[in-house]
Amino acid sequence: MPAPAAFAAPRPAPGSDPDGVLLVDKPAGVTSSDVVVAVRRMFRLKKVGHGGTLDPQATGLLVLLVGRGTKLSSAAMSGDKTYEGTLRLGAATNTQDAEGEVVSRGDPSGVTRESLEALVASDFTGDIFQVPPMVSAIKVDGVPLYRMARKGEEVEREPRLVHVFSLRIDEFGVPDTRFTVRCSKGTYVRTLCHDIGAKLGCGGHLASLRRIRSGRFDVADAIPLDALRSLPRADLPSRLLPLSVLL
Repeated sequence: MPAPAAFAAPRPAPGSDPDGVLLVDKPAGVTSSDVVVAVRRMFRLKKVGHGGTLDPQATGLLVLLVGRGTKLSSAAMSGDKTYEGTLRLGAATNTQDAEGEVVSRGDPSGVTRESLEALVASDFTGDIFQVPPMVSAIKVDGVPLYRMARKGEEVEREPRLVHVFSLRIDEFGVPDTRFTVRCSKGTYVRTLCHDIGAKLGCGGHLASLRRIRSGRFDVADAIPLDALRSLPRADLPSRLLPLSVLL
């Protein structure tokens, strides 16, 4: 995919950056780092960071930190997250999402809304343990798991305790079911889908994902990346939330 035109904008110019929080509605097909680089170059900023990444194919709320806000990344990442997603039953993939290769198939025709909701309530709500996917940024001996995965390697991962506050079935279907999940920091929604499919015996993976909330922030208040590209630099401060929202 060719880099967006904004990536070729001038590099940061000398001077003071504004300070604040910028909410961006990320499109599919770009990484969170791509968005950070684009914003830094578009507005000639020296310091831009993020408050939690999204996978390249995921869309929705990306919390960016500008100026002194980059020192508050831990506070920005600590809040609960809410996602809208699609669970696709009948196939498990090596990445646990639609970007990976299918590694097993099963018949989901016997799954009903009632059986799925009962499983979610009993096994996937509250405190649960997850084994992080190989395609993740978690480091083992200083090496991110995703780099090992690219080489076809797989290593043992320790299960991690996460919390699912709610997982609501919005539109049941086979193979695709739409859902909304509110979960703690560190929860892998792709792993939720993979594990649900495994429990049902037919396999499953995450087909689509959109983050709609992160902590106190809502995607309804975010600016789409395309709209941001046409925003004059002088208007950027008006789009920034004060750092006090993170304190």
